Amino acid sequence: MRKLVLTLFTLTVALTGLVAATTIQAQGTPIAVELLPLGKDIGIGAGQTVTPAFEGWYEDEDGSIAISFGYYNRNTQEVLDIPVGPANRILGVTGGESDQGQPTVFEAGRHWGVFTVNIPAGSEDKIVWHLESQGKTFRIPANLGTDYVIDAIVGDANGNFPPELRFQEDGPIGRGPAGITIGPLQTKVGEPISIDTWASDDGKISGVAGMFMARPGVTPPINLEWFKHQGPGEVVFSEPKSKLPSDGGQANTEVTFSKAGDYLLRVSVTDMAGPEMSGHSQCCWTNSFVRVSVSN
Repeated sequence: MRKLVLTLFTLTVALTGLVAATTIQAQGTPIAVELLPLGKDIGIGAGQTVTPAFEGWYEDEDGSIAISFGYYNRNTQEVLDIPVGPANRILGVTGGESDQGQPTVFEAGRHWGVFTVNIPAGSEDKIVWHLESQGKTFRIPANLGTDYVIDAIVGDANGNFPPELRFQEDGPIGRGPAGITIGPLQTKVGEPISIDTWASDDGKISGVAGMFMARPGVTPPINLEWFKHQGPGEVVFSEPKSKLPSDGGQANTEVTFSKAGDYLLRVSVTDMAGPEMSGHSQCCWTNSFVRVSVSN
């Protein structure tokens, strides 16, 4: 019995020491960012890395495969600018094109499904997003296994479909992370260009948000937001955000550019659940893109 008691005491001390050591390490020695690339930030305003995030893949309406990527900028304030090139490129695409519409502007925080890499059905391309920031290099591969299929355009288990977006009232419809792309539109430095959008949604809300926001007879609005996605200069939107009724509405923004060059703008439309609440399905938002050529 004495031997058993001593053994239990020794085990208790060992476990206590292990817990204490683990706690000290957790409090005093941060885990390397490469080991926890999407770990929660610690409230630092600048100087932190941005990490690509593979969100999943889906079959687009034309039968091609759309691979969805997002990112996480750990800074709470600093916006990073990483041009397409050696430090920001897509690897593995047949033909060697490193520019697949990935962002070059990385806003603070976590941003879900901001662009897709589209490959033919049956392709054996091994897609990887290579991104370097703050002296760190990240290579995030896509996984086309069935566990990573997302309900981006076919609706989730609750029958919630992504919002629809058009750039003309009766024009082509964008749905899901890939959406549609128009342009290039033409303008000059300092001369605003007007862009109209029409958006609508099915009025459903998935996930935790749906449990708290759903009200009998009340249809929640949808949120529309503009981003500079690529481009050499500053971009100013007169109306960067709008709220529209889910049964359909129109929004307008005037866009001004500070430098000549080629730009890619992204507009995102989300239902009230938003990307944070939609989880694996990515059912609840739509991107679309506008190419703009700006001259002096």
